[in-house]
Amino acid sequence: MFKKYNFKNYNFIIFILALFCMCSGAVIIQSVKESLFVKQAIGVAASFVIIIVISMIDYHIICNFRNVIYIVSMFVLAAVLLVGENIGGATRWVELGGYQFQPSEFVKIVMIIFMSKLLSDMKENNEINTLKGIIKIGIYCGIPLLLIVIEPDLSTTICITLVLVTLIYLSGLSYKLIITVLLILIPLGSIFIWYIQKPDQKLLSGYQRDRIMSFINPAEYSEGAEQQENSVLAIGSGELKGKGLYPDEKVASVKNAKLVSEQQTDFIFSVIGEAFGFVGSVITIGIILVIVLQCIRVGRLARDDCGQLISMGVGCLIGYQSFLNIGVTTQLLPNTGLPLPFFSYGLSSLLSVSVGIGLVLNVSLQRRRY
Repeated sequence: MFKKYNFKNYNFIIFILALFCMCSGAVIIQSVKESLFVKQAIGVAASFVIIIVISMIDYHIICNFRNVIYIVSMFVLAAVLLVGENIGGATRWVELGGYQFQPSEFVKIVMIIFMSKLLSDMKENNEINTLKGIIKIGIYCGIPLLLIVIEPDLSTTICITLVLVTLIYLSGLSYKLIITVLLILIPLGSIFIWYIQKPDQKLLSGYQRDRIMSFINPAEYSEGAEQQENSVLAIGSGELKGKGLYPDEKVASVKNAKLVSEQQTDFIFSVIGEAFGFVGSVITIGIILVIVLQCIRVGRLARDDCGQLISMGVGCLIGYQSFLNIGVTTQLLPNTGLPLPFFSYGLSSLLSVSVGIGLVLNVSLQRRRY
């Protein structure tokens, strides 16, 4: 299981930046809600251990158990719908030892592992662009996406879909098929927007529909857009250098006034913008971008297609989820409710992305030999 590696190839840039972001996130969370700091600190410590342990395990061994991991994950997703805790009209969480876990967060990494191995095998057998191959991919991707949609968790579904579509593209999907799919999806997207505006629509729950409509028509759905408007206010009020994590009570602060609810989770970037200003926001985005680019670099140097897809899949996950989160907090996108990787409060998100980082680091230890 544990091989002898050349640690000169270990990507310390990813390792150090990921831990820096996690520690920074814990401090920012403490400034918002002090009672959550201990749990997040425990999560950061656990993530440190997970990254090191996973990075030492040959990713090929993990991929050999892909079917077992996939089946167990699907069973857990189904079980959440039956015994999970319902919060705000959604059943996404299970409670273990006083901690709430969101299985769909771990499914993101599971699907990257499973699909990377599946697609690399299909590429080797020239199955990617066959009808049989497309059907197989559709079934394996469709099952978890359907279970997550039922929870309902539209934001996680969108994020996983973007990652899986990218992996399928990187594995060699023909442009003929891509153009065909786009010609089908674009009209369907227009029909979808038209349909959800009907009062008797059945596709989305009420809050999901309101979030999308508040983005399309904020004047009519101003209540749904209020959270995002206050987030933009917080970011803008930080100006160039910000007000600091602990601004004086005399200083007007969105955080102190609690104008954005649960600011330690999905809207943590608004805290970063208000506390550290434009400079801090740019640095935060820059660090995340460097991690993503390093994941892509590791993928390009990977010894095989499976390692390449795993690294690029994790990089895409971090990049897409960060883009969606920051897009929501700056009101560029509809309110989707996704955590900012490394920074947001939540053990599920923190531990799952740590597993992904560990996998990428192991791939970096097994470079292609020229």
